[in-house]
Amino acid sequence: MINTDDKLICIQGNEFYSKGEIYTVGRIVNNKYFQVLTGNNDDHWYATLDDEGIYISFDSMSPKDNKAWFDKIV
Repeated sequence: MINTDDKLICIQGNEFYSKGEIYTVGRIVNNKYFQVLTGNNDDHWYATLDDEGIYISFDSMSPKDNKAWFDKIV
């Protein structure tokens, strides 16, 4: 379960999220989608939580795997 203000560590980064960095969960949309904040302001991307794990997809039309993957810090 993901909650607002939970901390996530990036385990596979991309051009927006850096591997090893800690990010904060923002607003929860539902039990599958939520915001991951990108900085000190309200910038964010929407993350998915499903059987694969926690990730943010970028440009699904690109042949390059452009997902950023996260683990929840407990």
